[in-house]
Amino acid sequence: MGRALSAPESLWSATLDEPPVVRAPLAGDVSCDVVVVGGGYTGLWTAYYLLEAAPHLSVVVLEAETAGFGASGRNGGWCSALFPMSPERLAALPGSDRAAAQAQHAAMRDAVDEIGRVAAAEGIDAGFHKGGTVVVARTDVQLERARAEVEHARSWGRGPDDLRLLDAAEASTMLAAEGVRGGTFTPDCAVVHPARLVRGLAHAVERRGGVIHEHSRALRLSPGLVEAERGRVRARYVVRATEGYTPGLAGQRRAVVPVYSLVVATEPLGEERWREIGLADRPSFSEHRHLIVYGQRTGDGRLVFGGRGAPYHFGSAVAPGFDRDERVWASLREAVVEMFPTLRGVGFSHAWGGPLGVARDWCASVGLDRSTGLGWAGGYVGDGVSTTNLAGRTLRDLVLGRASDLTRLPWVQHRSPRWEPEPLRWTGINAGLRAMTMADHEERLTGRPSVVARAMAPFLGH
Repeated sequence: MGRALSAPESLWSATLDEPPVVRAPLAGDVSCDVVVVGGGYTGLWTAYYLLEAAPHLSVVVLEAETAGFGASGRNGGWCSALFPMSPERLAALPGSDRAAAQAQHAAMRDAVDEIGRVAAAEGIDAGFHKGGTVVVARTDVQLERARAEVEHARSWGRGPDDLRLLDAAEASTMLAAEGVRGGTFTPDCAVVHPARLVRGLAHAVERRGGVIHEHSRALRLSPGLVEAERGRVRARYVVRATEGYTPGLAGQRRAVVPVYSLVVATEPLGEERWREIGLADRPSFSEHRHLIVYGQRTGDGRLVFGGRGAPYHFGSAVAPGFDRDERVWASLREAVVEMFPTLRGVGFSHAWGGPLGVARDWCASVGLDRSTGLGWAGGYVGDGVSTTNLAGRTLRDLVLGRASDLTRLPWVQHRSPRWEPEPLRWTGINAGLRAMTMADHEERLTGRPSVVARAMAPFLGH
């Protein structure tokens, strides 16, 4: 067998403004009030808000690698109000209704602003800039889908201050991609430097008295106890915040699946090129296609572009070598040039990737079993930058026994079904990923909405 590949360096880790802090691993057995397993956004927001509300608590965070190692430190930099499950399905959850689904969306909108507030208050230079999101339509079928999305938003009481339809001229002014026919715009998204945000958040937790142990992999979670490679932590509350790495915990193999998303970044582009592309106010951007793509203009003038398409690995396996897929990276670079012909021949400086967590019903969830003290949050389906903040504030209220507007949201205490055993899991997930690629090809060939996409919609949280 060949030597294992190391994870490729992301743009974000390469442009940190300070060297990483070296934190001591867990050494032996300790006790505390709350132990959080996972040093990404979910775990750190939870610790931050607990210590802010109850400074007397002792809070320990265990991280298998380094704080922000996973999706928190190397995502696409979108901090948006997107939630992976449709409002109809949220309203249909037990104990939920239309008003609860609307409240979930409002809470997601608030989370975007809350992250900007905390970053400013804590002096975190995360490059937070709220320029919204533009999603362009480049075919008649995509434009029809954009119109339907806006009509759907209106049926849920969401006005033009939330989501609006763009004509070809408006959309092209925001994002001058090839062949733009219209699109949609929402103000509810900021772009961030994700690694700076997560590193700054870790420092804020420590300033409030929280203890972060890195290189301290948890093996098993049970009521009152976390068994780790280097010791054990006893606590009244045990919070699982491991997202795409959850299948590595004992008994959690089918809780979520790790699906890989890959990203590329250009060299800094000159102002002349940016005048041709647009993104003057730095909105994040996407396209009304089926296979998810996402992009942003960074603070130092690069174009970052990512998307799905990498395969799911048998047995929910996660490994550093899976972060690199030359085929997907090449496809992403081709997609950038196809969308923006002016970038033909431009240099790409970085390419990276990593796993995100997907629940079986595509519904992120947060909860706490007070009888056992076991809490959890995750299954964000790639929309975690802001959703983790909402999860952290919600877990704060649940741990402290507070009944609040947050604890009454429909995703709270939701239990997603477990994924199928292998090989059904591998077969179904990879078939679904291929189906979304096929759906886009189908629409280009037929000029009609994809039959494949319609068949897949019930399995994707729609």
